[in-house]
Amino acid sequence: MPTERVKVLIIGSGPAGFTAAIYAARAGMKPVLYQGGQPGGQLTITNDVENYPGYPDGVIGPQMMVDFQKQAERFGTDVRSGMITSVDFSGWPHKVTVDERTEIEAEAVIISTGASAKWLGIESEQRLNGKGVSACAVCDGFFFRGQDVVIVGAGDTAAEEASYLSKIVNKVYMLVRRDEMRASKIMQQRVKNAPNIEILWNTETKEVLGDEEVNGVKVVNTQTGEEQVLEAQGFFVAIGHKPNTDIFKGWLDMDEQGYIKTIPGTSKTNIPGVFATGDAQDKIYRQAVTAAGSGCMGALDAEKWIAEKEVEMQEANA
Repeated sequence: MPTERVKVLIIGSGPAGFTAAIYAARAGMKPVLYQGGQPGGQLTITNDVENYPGYPDGVIGPQMMVDFQKQAERFGTDVRSGMITSVDFSGWPHKVTVDERTEIEAEAVIISTGASAKWLGIESEQRLNGKGVSACAVCDGFFFRGQDVVIVGAGDTAAEEASYLSKIVNKVYMLVRRDEMRASKIMQQRVKNAPNIEILWNTETKEVLGDEEVNGVKVVNTQTGEEQVLEAQGFFVAIGHKPNTDIFKGWLDMDEQGYIKTIPGTSKTNIPGVFATGDAQDKIYRQAVTAAGSGCMGALDAEKWIAEKEVEMQEANA
């Protein structure tokens, strides 16, 4: 297997990965970035982005990620297609395999693999994704102000997003599969106390309606079998996210959901020289701007670590 040595390897190409690349390239670290299976990350399936600074008129997600990539390449980032298929963090330099056929030896690795929203798995949900269907109320709720929306989920995230939506939309239908919610009691109380949130218990989504955009949701009561159509212009799925971190299991410390643990206030993992940024380690905020900020942290932490490693090696060889 051919082997290549690089100073900084960045895995992932969302806001965190490209921001890390911009900082690393400007610091002269000649970063190599592999885009992975979804170049640009979750923003490539986001139509309008209006909450990222610097875009006063808003921007569509795919164009935003093209801009990020151009800026990273302008400073010399080597952006490549390919999937990281395995890693070996047992020694230094760190070893990473690309597409099971090329080995990269990296002095520092910045992980920016992100997280993927969990979906219901129905055809209409995917067909209307970005046309009224969303997995982020904070990102997209603004576009539905004064309208009626449906949200699916029963945990804290669903309750938080339902509460957020209730402040800007006309009505929120909240679909809960069972006769109780998993959310904490305080979050349940907020939802139940909101006058414009209607909880539909024992209810599942059968189909999202609409040709070019969402105009309703067909639901079914799992106990009675009764179906009904809810008129709505927005459909939010809030059943959780899965961090794209499986290939790092056994090497990096993670929580029970698979989010990589970092030393608070840094991007450092339990492996020296390996840094985690963006949604791969952030399950709280999950915003493009916070991911970009953590990408900056990853590059600065990597730069400092490489400098210290070089001094250490010089002293060892003296």
